[in-house]
Amino acid sequence: MDFSSALPTFVITLREGVEAALVVGIVLACLKKAKASQLNPWVYAGVIAGIVASALVGLLFGVMIQALGTANQQYAPIIEPLLEGVFSVLAIIMLSWMLVWMTKQARFMKAQVEGAVSAALQNNSRAGWGVFSLIFIAVLREGFETVLFVVAKFQQGFIPALGALVGLGVAAGIGVLLFKWGVKINIRQFFRYMGILLLLIVAGLVVSSLGHFDTAINALAQMDRKSQSLCFYYERFAKVHSCVLGPIVWNTTKILPEDRFPGLLFNALFGYTDKLFLVQALGYGIFIITIGGIYFQSLADRVFFPFLKSRQSAKESVSSQRD
Repeated sequence: MDFSSALPTFVITLREGVEAALVVGIVLACLKKAKASQLNPWVYAGVIAGIVASALVGLLFGVMIQALGTANQQYAPIIEPLLEGVFSVLAIIMLSWMLVWMTKQARFMKAQVEGAVSAALQNNSRAGWGVFSLIFIAVLREGFETVLFVVAKFQQGFIPALGALVGLGVAAGIGVLLFKWGVKINIRQFFRYMGILLLLIVAGLVVSSLGHFDTAINALAQMDRKSQSLCFYYERFAKVHSCVLGPIVWNTTKILPEDRFPGLLFNALFGYTDKLFLVQALGYGIFIITIGGIYFQSLADRVFFPFLKSRQSAKESVSSQRD
C-alpha cells in the first residue's frame, strides 16, 4: 500500500490543527482565568462538532462527485478530471488565503479570541453556546480547507483521509503539550517552516490542477468533433505537446519517473510530474512569485502568537508606547 499520498494532507492538517489547537488553548485559559471552567465541556463539544461537520462536508462532496460520475458514464472521462481540477482550484484559493491572511492576522489572534470569550461570558444565559460557537467555527474553518484538498485528490482513495486523521492527532498532541503540560515549543519556527512546506504543496497543486483541465479538454475534443478546436496546440508548434498546456518543458520519465520512488514521493507531496508543459511551468512560477512573495514579506515583521511571550515584554511594549 502506497502511503505517499497521505503526506500532503498530513502536513496541511497538522498546520491547520495546531492553529485550531491554539484557539482552543486560549479559550480554555480565558475560562480558567475567569473562573468559568464549568464551560470547558462546551469547548470540547465544539471541537468534536467541528470535526464531525468537516467530515460530513467531505462525505457530501465525495457522494456528489460519485453521483456526477455515474450519472453520465459516457462523459466520465471528462467529468472526473474536470471535477478534480475545480476542487483543486478551490483548494488553492482557500489554502493560499489561509497562508497569507492568517500570517498577517496571527499577531491579533489572542486579542480577538479573548474578546470573543469575554463577550460570550457577559451573556450568562448563553455563555456556553457562545463558547461552543467560537470553537466550532474555528475548527470547521480549518477542517473545511483540509476537506477541499482531500476531495481534490479523491481518486487516491482513503489514504489522503488517513493522513489528515494522523495530522489531526499530532496537532492535538502538540496542543496538549503546550497548554496542559507547559512544554515549550518554538511555535514561530514551526509555523514558518510549515508555511514554506505548505506553499510548495499548493504550488504543486497548481501544476496538477492544470493537468486535470488539460485531460478533461483533451477527452472532450476526442469525443466530439465540434470540440476538436479546443486543443489548439498542433505539431507545427511543437512535436511533443499537450492539448492546451503548450509544448513540453522537460521529460524526466527515464531519469526520475513519477510512478516510482522517489518520484512518487515528490509527486504526492509537491505535485512533481515527469512531463511538465509550458503553461504548467508558468503557472507554478507565477504562484511562487506572487503568493510566495506576499507570504515572505508578511513573515518579515510577523509576531507569532504573542501570548507565548512573557508578561514582562508585553508590559515593556505598553510602557514604551505611552512614552
